[in-house]
Parts: sequence; structure tokens; C-alpha cells
Amino acid sequence: MTSDVFAIGLRSAGAQALSTYLYEEIRSGRIPVGVKLPAERELSERFSTSRGSVRRVLAALRDEGWITQAVGSGTFAARPANALSTGSDSDGILLDQTSPAELMEARLLIEPLMPALIVRHATRSDFARMHECLVKGEHAQTVEDFEHWDGELHKALAHATHNHFFLQVLALSNRVRQQGDWGRLKRNSLTPQRRTEYERQHRVIVAALEDRDAESARAALIAHLVQIQKNLFDPPVGE
Repeated sequence: MTSDVFAIGLRSAGAQALSTYLYEEIRSGRIPVGVKLPAERELSERFSTSRGSVRRVLAALRDEGWITQAVGSGTFAARPANALSTGSDSDGILLDQTSPAELMEARLLIEPLMPALIVRHATRSDFARMHECLVKGEHAQTVEDFEHWDGELHKALAHATHNHFFLQVLALSNRVRQQGDWGRLKRNSLTPQRRTEYERQHRVIVAALEDRDAESARAALIAHLVQIQKNLFDPPVGE
């Protein structure tokens, strides 16, 4: 991904300059993860472009994971999962050596902490994104597509905490999920019946979060992760 990609379709030179500036500054770390960006009005004036153009630039960066936005709080620098590969070689080796079993153990400890923050901080747009992931996952035609939207849903949950630590943890988790061992286990363990059950569990989790019921959401999320863990390492028999 380069800064040119984000500039495609932007008509004004100011919008293109803004797109390039934000992408390069965040990617390089000169704007660190978690730092709040200037308001739309300030960016509009600084780069001599319209507020609408600023919003389009920010939307493109948000969709790629380079920023997060929270209604009433502002826009913050972030880092997509695949950008973490620019880290040190030792980080890459560590992730390569993380097994699916270790990943599931960590997810069971960490992800159930998220509902308490989600019910406190999630916005209407956060829930809209969750529902988008639910629908697209349910309409996925391949295991790979289903796994993608499953990952996107869990990423949406992390975003809804509005806590950058969880965003980074989920980014690392998704990097491990992109490795071959996880993909093989998921393909071998996923049956139509299990997929249907995962989809049901996803909807139960999101419904509890929308009700601002942290305990029910936490219990549903734990049950979901335990079921995934069991299914990954228990081959389907007679399903």
C-alpha cells in the first residue's frame, strides 16, 4: 500500500496532499498511534480543500485501518494489522512461532475483557459496522471469506472499545490467524453446522452489547471462543 492509493479519486491537489501527508506521517510513526489528529476544519484550512474532501480522505484511511474515529472524541492515528510486519525481525519470528493453541489461550484471557469497555464507549457507527460484518459473514461463499469477516467482526469489537491497546492486540491476533496452520485447522474443522452455530453466537454477542449488557456479552463471547477452541482441535465426526 502506498500513499498514491489513497489519493486516487481525489480531485483537488489539497486533498491529495492531505492524503499523502497523513498516510506517510502515520506509517512512518512521526504521528504515533493513539495521537489525536487535528479537527476537520483545521485540516481543511491547512490544505486548502473542502470539508467534504477531508472527510473522504479520512474515510479512506479509516477503512484501511490507519485511523480510528469516535463520535464526540475525534480522530486518532492507528495501525492496520498488516502494517505490523514492518516491525523488528524478532517480532516476526515470535509471531511465526505462535501456535493456534497458544493464540486461543490468549484470546480466551483477553477478549472477554472487551465487553465492559464496549458497552461504555460504543457508538451507533460501531454497531453498524458489527452488523455489516455479521451480514457479510453470513453471505460468505468460501471458508476464506467467512474467516475474513469473522476477523473483521472481532476487529470491530476491538474498535468499539475505543482503547488502542485492544486494537494492537487484535492486530497481532489477526497476523497469527493469517498464517498457514490456522487456516488449515479452520478449513478442516469448519462444517456447515458449526458455521451456523458461530453465526448464531455472533448475533447473540452483538445483541447483548447493543443492550449494554456487559455480563451477558462476556458470557456469550467466552462460550463462542471455547467452542472455537474445541472445534479447532476436535475433528468433526458425523456432522
